[in-house]
Amino acid sequence: MSNVILTKTRIQAGIYEAVLTAETEENYHPDLVALHLERELDGLSVTEDTSLGNTWHVRFDIPREVLTDGVQTFLINERPTGETLDSFAIITGEVLSDDFRAEVDLLRAELDMLKKAFRRHCVETS
Repeated sequence: MSNVILTKTRIQAGIYEAVLTAETEENYHPDLVALHLERELDGLSVTEDTSLGNTWHVRFDIPREVLTDGVQTFLINERPTGETLDSFAIITGEVLSDDFRAEVDLLRAELDMLKKAFRRHCVETS
């Protein structure tokens, strides 16, 4: 049984980068897959870091053809177990700015309601 941890280091210029470490007594060889909408994507590479034990550098070239308006979620899974080691989302498009504004407006309205209730409570307890 191994304890595998994938730690994202950054996403830059359309490339996801992470470090994979495995705490195991057996000889572990990573077999990872990148998924989008349950579809396997090309462009994922795993390179062993020989200066460190049981450590690999993971790179994934995010395909531009899957980037569309809305939220696009990507998963990095271990192929043999199907376990999700990491996930990330990319949000694009004009429509989302309206969604965020609407959400902020709702939060402001709730905050105003809480402020009024708090002030009323303070007046009643005085």
